[in-house]
Amino acid sequence: MTETPFFVDEAQGEPIPLLVSLPHAGTEVPPGILARFVEEEARQLPDTDWHLRRLYSFVPTLGADLLSGRYSRYVVDLNRPEDGSPLYPGRAETEVVPSSTFAGLPIYGEGDEPGPAEIQERLTLYWKPYHEELARRLAALKERFGYALLWEGHSIVSFVPRFAPGRLPDLMLGDVEGKSAAPCFSQSVLQALGAGSYQVAHNRPFKGGFITRKFGQPEQGSHALQLEMCQHLYMEEAHPFPYDSSKAAVLADLIQDALQAFIGQHPG
Repeated sequence: MTETPFFVDEAQGEPIPLLVSLPHAGTEVPPGILARFVEEEARQLPDTDWHLRRLYSFVPTLGADLLSGRYSRYVVDLNRPEDGSPLYPGRAETEVVPSSTFAGLPIYGEGDEPGPAEIQERLTLYWKPYHEELARRLAALKERFGYALLWEGHSIVSFVPRFAPGRLPDLMLGDVEGKSAAPCFSQSVLQALGAGSYQVAHNRPFKGGFITRKFGQPEQGSHALQLEMCQHLYMEEAHPFPYDSSKAAVLADLIQDALQAFIGQHPG
């Protein structure tokens, strides 16, 4: 691997204390790994956070960097703990190197799943560089502004019985039950999201993944929020997952308002 395992769209104009991260937007799979995918559906990468880099393309104009994963979450999940510990004990979830899709289909044939050595190699090649880049950019924001704001952007299909019964809320803001950001940030963002025509949930059913939990340390001047949203809001959820520009424009405007509300607060 010669290229970095992530993309960075650099901030333009006057900088602000915000970093936006899209860890599941990657669609690349090294050929040697893709050749081992046993199910055609897995080869379509259905659990990708499709088109998020396009949806969030306005972020650099705000003065913030946009960091996005290059590789599919099937290669390694950047939003899971590297030690494999669960995010939601007692609830179904996929691993740091997934063995199955959200729909429960196997990604690899029997006996061909990645072993411990290969998992460690993927962590070294893909997972660690992303987390190191997150840490470096957040540290730079804290040094410049005295605090740093991290926005974790995610998307998901509307129905995922493996994780939650029934249809998911349109927009799901997570702050790890108030632990990853000062209350003023969550309250301001929830108010902005509520001004739209979407159903908004707070910490339900997702309260924030590993990145939000790892880097959301309000007592250390680092505040993190995760926005999970249903993909029908800006695209079609069936393969080949086309982007809906009209829907996306409305959603992008609301996300921009929410980000402005996020950066408009100060931890005090």
